[in-house]
Amino acid sequence: MAAKKDAVKEALYNVVRSPLVTEKSTRGSEHNQVTFKVDKSSTKPEIKAAVEGIFGVKVKSVNTLILKGKSKVFRGIRGRRSDLKKAIVTLEEGQTIDMTSQV
Repeated sequence: MAAKKDAVKEALYNVVRSPLVTEKSTRGSEHNQVTFKVDKSSTKPEIKAAVEGIFGVKVKSVNTLILKGKSKVFRGIRGRRSDLKKAIVTLEEGQTIDMTSQV
């Protein structure tokens, strides 16, 4: 039974990769929003279920966007950053996620 619970928890962590802490995402915390890097193939309902399952909070809405990778040159070698999908999760009133101690 514990192995099944661990597999479910691992599946949730495959959807929500990591929190994204930038100046803009920190300003979103004033409006009860948290920003995460998520798997590119994940959907809004999957992201909502993963955040509720991992952190034990009620999610009001989920907005997603895909950041296209930039072409860069480093020491004469051309490269490309990979694409990234972000999810901006709005929590219900009174719900909070403390990024420093939860994960």
